[in-house]
Amino acid sequence: MTLSDLNKPAELTLWSSRTPSHTAPGRRFPTLRAALAAAAQALDTGEAQPWIITEAGDVLAPSWIASHRL
Repeated sequence: MTLSDLNKPAELTLWSSRTPSHTAPGRRFPTLRAALAAAAQALDTGEAQPWIITEAGDVLAPSWIASHRL
């Protein structure tokens, strides 16, 4: 992943932190930067586990997102 990837589209899916887990449909963001900001908010609430798929097909797990907050 490069810095230019931050300006490319990405899709965010939030999985519930509760058991059994439920997911919402993915939400497309115009930039990875925007998806990461929304994912960080989800992590802050503790209610959801965010997963991001980048335009290049990289899958960013909740642990990666948490350690790379903007």
